[in-house]
Amino acid sequence: MPPPIVVQVIIDKPLAQGFDYLWDENLLGGLPVVGSIVEVPFGRSMLVGMVIKVSAYSDYEIDKLKGVTKVPPLPPLDPAVLRLMNFASQYYIHALGETIIPTIPQMWKKPDDWEKIPKKLAADEEKKKKKTLPEISEGFIDEHLLNDGQKLALEKLRNFPANEFKAILLQGQTGSGKTAVFLNWLSGILQDASAQVLLLVPEINLTPQLERRVRAYFPDKKMVVLHSGVSEKVRGIAWYEALTGKAQIILGTRLAALTPLPNLRAIVVDEEHDPSYKQQDGIRYSARDLAVWRAHDLKIPILLASATPSLETWMAAQAGRYEYIRLDQRAQGASLPSVRLVNTRDPQAQFSPGDAEKPKTKSLITKTLANAVSKNLESKQQSLILINRRGYAPVLSCGACSWLSKCEQCTSYMVLHKAGALGRKSVLNCHHCGLVKAIPNHCPDCGNIDLSSLGQGTQKVEDSIEEMWPGARVLRVDTDSSRKSRGAEELFQQIHEGNIDIVVGTQMIAKGHDYQNIGLVAVLDADSRLFSQDFRAAERLFAQLVQVAGRAGRSNKSGEMGGAIYIETQFPEAAVFQFLLRHDVDGFLAFTANERKEAGLPPFAYQALIHAEAKNLDKAIQFLSGLKRYLKAQGPISKGLRVYDPVPKAVMRVAGSERAQLLVESDDRKNLQEVLEVMDRYLRENSQGRIIKEGRIRWLIERDPISI
Repeated sequence: MPPPIVVQVIIDKPLAQGFDYLWDENLLGGLPVVGSIVEVPFGRSMLVGMVIKVSAYSDYEIDKLKGVTKVPPLPPLDPAVLRLMNFASQYYIHALGETIIPTIPQMWKKPDDWEKIPKKLAADEEKKKKKTLPEISEGFIDEHLLNDGQKLALEKLRNFPANEFKAILLQGQTGSGKTAVFLNWLSGILQDASAQVLLLVPEINLTPQLERRVRAYFPDKKMVVLHSGVSEKVRGIAWYEALTGKAQIILGTRLAALTPLPNLRAIVVDEEHDPSYKQQDGIRYSARDLAVWRAHDLKIPILLASATPSLETWMAAQAGRYEYIRLDQRAQGASLPSVRLVNTRDPQAQFSPGDAEKPKTKSLITKTLANAVSKNLESKQQSLILINRRGYAPVLSCGACSWLSKCEQCTSYMVLHKAGALGRKSVLNCHHCGLVKAIPNHCPDCGNIDLSSLGQGTQKVEDSIEEMWPGARVLRVDTDSSRKSRGAEELFQQIHEGNIDIVVGTQMIAKGHDYQNIGLVAVLDADSRLFSQDFRAAERLFAQLVQVAGRAGRSNKSGEMGGAIYIETQFPEAAVFQFLLRHDVDGFLAFTANERKEAGLPPFAYQALIHAEAKNLDKAIQFLSGLKRYLKAQGPISKGLRVYDPVPKAVMRVAGSERAQLLVESDDRKNLQEVLEVMDRYLRENSQGRIIKEGRIRWLIERDPISI
């Protein structure tokens, strides 16, 4: 009698171990392979898991083992992506099953539909054969048309060995043509018909524009797009084509970083500084950092592109750990926009009672900025106005008793959204838990009917702009306005086609878009992002200002007033604004590096957060305090490791759960890893899943947090 075939399977549960199952070769149509997706019985349910080990032995009695019930029509995940997942699981202190299984599209996690999938794939292939793609020339720049700086950068890239790990920072001014450089570089790699390349972008709304440019460069190459905005069927087929090597170009957001790619030859991380690359639920990984690890493991090049690189990446390039390529001139000869700081404390910048152009209601922008917008409209150029807060107003208030529209479930305020944004009626909406309520007719506390809004969001600014320039075509771009049909892509197309005079929007308008007729950019309420408990606040604000400033004057058509960014601030002397005046990215990063070094903050230290959630804040704090005492009693705590007191999170209560955190900091990455592994084992021994039974406290360990 042949020996039994035993497979160890991991499932999507916060459990450190795999589970043994029997493999029936006749039932399943072949021998098992590590990386195979399978269906298995688990308790009273059937779950999808993955094989991580094959043997003839088990620590349990063979006749008591359950069997694998089904396999999909899918090859196993390649060994390289399994190594990546294993590293992510260990580094980010997350069980292997709950690291791997969530990356598999839903289409491949429905065993009842597995038999139908081959027909779906065949039908999709037939549909694509019949469909003729339109010719796209948008954004295509042949290497012969590159300027001298771009040609030099491209030559340097091509001189790097294709089969050797190189992390390369491509730092260039906004509008300097970084995309044209890296697409021409990838064209050489894609001459190999089996080669695959991975292009990462930080946000979904940046994918359509880059997708069009990629299709223009590579009309004969199969490309798939992977992000949470595509349907499950489209994502499932795209993931399958990437896994089987049929797709040569994989374009996507952070979830694409974990896609199986058996023939991966190069990676590009566009806007590498963007915090959107950090996952904020589940396994809290950095897609950029995992992409660098993946490139190192495969011995392939990875290009990190940005006008404002993150401090970590910039310092790695300065130290010589990363190759460093710069683009210091804008493409097409366009000049950099001039920066104008509008001091809102200066009476001269404000409207006075006698001004003829003073709006009927209180203006939400300064007189200085209003004059600049008027001149820009006269010159037939578009204006961008950035206010990083959606909705009409952040808070609804009662002037009689000081009642504020606080969320019942969170320690935050409900934002006023006027009619048409989230539905037919004006509502109050919490941006943390999603609670939506009707606007009260009177104050819930004192009955006063005179309720007023405090602060301003995109809707309120839109109304004010429409009142000040009634003949202008105004468009609002935020997550509320982009929820319809084609969403953000349709809105951006209106801007590109010149159908809009003034755009009001959140950070969605600031990143990566190649607008051709923007003469003026304005930033309102910049100070709200300057002062924060987060030590990265200034770095993020600077990056955003450089990015949004770069939308102006890109086509070299700007007139006297064109190509300018106006920033309203009470603190024009702040370092962020002073370095921006000189377009001095390197100076700002060097200044920030000195500040961080003196304070002992990342990248000069390594951090982790232990999050705790409970119905009662005291229980969460007590749990973290006990964890701190446990750590102090352990051997791994040594010189250079700091464990701070537990504190409530900045937004303490969300959806009825109260939240606290414990910060662990170390001068040595390895030392921190050892401590976190000790902590993880201790917590798992006292938990059911990720919940401490006593007190029902939910916990999570986060490596390299992007906000404290």
